[in-house]
Amino acid sequence: MTQELRTLAGDLALATVRLGRHLRGRRSESQVSLTQLSALATLAREGSMTPGSLAARERVQPPSMTRVVASLGDLGLVKRVPHPTDGRQIIVSLSESGQAIIDDETHAREVWLTEQLRVLDPEKLAVLREAVDIMTAIVSKSE
Repeated sequence: MTQELRTLAGDLALATVRLGRHLRGRRSESQVSLTQLSALATLAREGSMTPGSLAARERVQPPSMTRVVASLGDLGLVKRVPHPTDGRQIIVSLSESGQAIIDDETHAREVWLTEQLRVLDPEKLAVLREAVDIMTAIVSKSE
């Protein structure tokens, strides 16, 4: 790997972390942790699943996800129903309150980011669009 690629990788990682920090900063009054929010977002995007499947998608250990699902259930943000074919399992899905949290979080991030993008010229917006496509391809390839 060339020094130029290492530098780009480091700069990209740092910029991504900083952007993530700014986006998370929009949620100052949220009732859920970032871990809980991530689990809710996965359920919103991919639909109902077992806690084990959710743990795999979130890349955490199953016991950790069991605790997250229990806390989300206590908050009324997810519904837990018995698995239709495996009595040892449950299926977790978003409740209406959970979907409302996702909608609110998404709206807050989009409002902030839209304001940041509004001041860019069309050429920079086109570059960002291409960068998003490239980053999405990189992430999709590694999943």
